[in-house]
Amino acid sequence: MRTLKSFIHYFQLNYYEHFRNDLKLFLKPNREPRVNFLVCGTQKGGTTSLDYYLRLHPEITLPDYKELHYFDNENNFRYENTDYEKYHSFFDPKPEHKISGEVTPAYMYWRYSPRRIWEYNPRMKTIVILRNPIHRAFSHWNMNKEKGIEPLPFWEAIRAEQERSRQVLPYQNKVYAYLDRGLYTCQLRRLLSFFPKEQILILRSKDLREDPQIVMNIIFEYLGVPSCTIPKKMGLRSGNYQVQMANKEKDFLIDFFAPEIMNLEIMLGWKCGDWLS
Repeated sequence: MRTLKSFIHYFQLNYYEHFRNDLKLFLKPNREPRVNFLVCGTQKGGTTSLDYYLRLHPEITLPDYKELHYFDNENNFRYENTDYEKYHSFFDPKPEHKISGEVTPAYMYWRYSPRRIWEYNPRMKTIVILRNPIHRAFSHWNMNKEKGIEPLPFWEAIRAEQERSRQVLPYQNKVYAYLDRGLYTCQLRRLLSFFPKEQILILRSKDLREDPQIVMNIIFEYLGVPSCTIPKKMGLRSGNYQVQMANKEKDFLIDFFAPEIMNLEIMLGWKCGDWLS
């Protein structure tokens, strides 16, 4: 007899499989995709380091810069028949390049992106790297502060998120989604609705920081290219924050994310108790 956790996991995977089969009946994906893989999440999870490491591989080509924001840009999908030439213009593969990809962490978060990616390439391989959502939220706020686009202190910013999000409906507020971007399970369910689990590689940012070579070997194998040696000292970027998180802010985030982290443990079979300590 299955345990409750294994039953939930079994139900999720089978539900997504049936949903994907139904989609194939009425959606017509692009038949000549040129991009083979995407790093689609999560923001402030180590995607800058991952982008750097991927560029070191002689058989992988990426655009000149990180984060194209093609599939989360509504202007690119205003018309029924999408012209992908704009997207392809960012890529310049050479004869030695076997695969093409790009890194835009907003794709996992933007609710319309998974379907658009599937329509472009139903065989797309996706890579997701997840960070403790509590640390991710604070890092996100610090980044906005440094850019000069966040006038509010952290406590006021997380308390104002709901109202800020309401102001941009029916879309999501990518800029100020300190809490919402850390709700990983709903974002992963969207991906699973369009792609089988074999096409979604989910990793921990902590592992990339502590042993990038092992993590990159996993990624290279997943992408079907030979292993490539990467610099030992190039890890995740660490922020030197001018302020530290206050105790009331920590307590609020722990209470907010505790149910989400529990659901993520069930969904992925991970142990994430240290995220709450």
